[in-house]
Amino acid sequence: MFTQKDIDQIHSQELNAKDVENQLENFKKGFPFLNINRPATIDDGILKLSEDEVKAYIKLYDGLNPDCIKFVPASGAASRMFKFLFEFYQKAKDQYNSLDELSDHEVRKFFEQIKKFAFYSDLKLVMASNKKDLELLLGQGKYKEILSYFLFEKGLNYGEKPKGVLAFHQYDEFSRTAFEEHLYEGAFYAKQSDRKVHIHFTISPEHEQLFQELITQKKSQIEKALEVEFHITFSQQKPSTDMVAVDLDNNLFRNNDGSLLFRPGGHGALIENLNELESEVIFIKNIDNVVPDKYKDVTVDYKKALAGVILSYQEKIFNYLNKLESSEINEEILAEINDFISNELCFQFQMESDKNLQRKQFVDILNRPIRVCGMVKNEGEPGGGPFWVKQNKDIVNLQIVETSQINTNDQQQARILQSATHFNPVDLVCATKNYKGEKFDLLKFRDPNTGFISKKSKDGKDLKAQELPGLWNGAMAYWNTIFVEVPIITFNPVKTVNDLLRTEHQ
Repeated sequence: MFTQKDIDQIHSQELNAKDVENQLENFKKGFPFLNINRPATIDDGILKLSEDEVKAYIKLYDGLNPDCIKFVPASGAASRMFKFLFEFYQKAKDQYNSLDELSDHEVRKFFEQIKKFAFYSDLKLVMASNKKDLELLLGQGKYKEILSYFLFEKGLNYGEKPKGVLAFHQYDEFSRTAFEEHLYEGAFYAKQSDRKVHIHFTISPEHEQLFQELITQKKSQIEKALEVEFHITFSQQKPSTDMVAVDLDNNLFRNNDGSLLFRPGGHGALIENLNELESEVIFIKNIDNVVPDKYKDVTVDYKKALAGVILSYQEKIFNYLNKLESSEINEEILAEINDFISNELCFQFQMESDKNLQRKQFVDILNRPIRVCGMVKNEGEPGGGPFWVKQNKDIVNLQIVETSQINTNDQQQARILQSATHFNPVDLVCATKNYKGEKFDLLKFRDPNTGFISKKSKDGKDLKAQELPGLWNGAMAYWNTIFVEVPIITFNPVKTVNDLLRTEHQ
């Protein structure tokens, strides 16, 4: 199947032939759908905190001040943000008489409100340096020329840059990138008693210089303003997490030079990066989900509250695990632990009848990484949602499930999907050490049967691509999970550039 050249290339990916054969087998057999039992809802899998509870959990977190780090997935270019602008550029005329001639609503909205974007002044400057007047070109309807300075290398080159270095928000005299907003936000909830703030970004290697330039320009200035010391680290997805591509008949897809095509394994690859962090508490938030300062208070409060929740649950779990190690454990304690697992951890299972087997069973369930996931009310945004999932005939527990993991041709499964009340905004707080202070090997808590297969194309040829189990989906399938409702204001992703025109980003 593989030539020597293939084998050499596979080894360069830090893989072996068996790894690739397993990937090919996944293409052939596909991945099974998950069996969703019901949606997680308020009081049935999702906690709704009162104002007093939010304050109490914040107080708990602030009082304990655990060793923590903020983990920000920030890989990939922002090109998808500008998809509709690239499409317009390809077919645009050199000049338009008015905005009314722009048939695409999103394109028209972009140019109508272009002065509201935080990058407007930067675009104006870079065009002026090329002896071009942005406002004059707007008046003349030369939208294609403006985009040539916005999207491409001769200007801002936003079409090739990562989201993290784009100007997201405009303040009175300056703008801030998404990267800077994460520093400001992190300083408000991830600051240690020594005033150090640890933030880890996963980035693509080709973008590291852009991030390092931002650190050189902005880090000391922000540290001085907030009286903190940032410890910023980066990592890249490992080559071994890339996945081979196949054609539509499941044969190896080859590039024009005959080499195998490997593609990134999706955000599920980042479980390897997360696994290398040593902190007690890890906050996870996507690079594009940030707001200006005037909207940060609620986000900060709920981040701290979620951390308080995880510390509260962790204390109970550690206490029970220590009791399970004791020779004096009795039926009353076992009943109490069973009640906690079933009703508070939302882990439903068939309990063993033998006392010693019960003890072993409880240790197995409790001694796992823990995550608290913020959930927002479903308002039509795309994304995974919180469900009770039947893992096998004996176990039902909480999972974040993507629509692609559900068999929507099954009427019952489709009805359950449609009845979901909340969805996942990727707002996680994780605890990855056990009751003895040892770090879990997170790779042992993945469900390898929850990958994704999708259709793509390369050089005009169709192909099938494979992604690893998603970071907050199958990569965390066997974690202990607590869902907590958070306000919708804490979820403000930027999927297209026009999302930056929303009130929450102005």
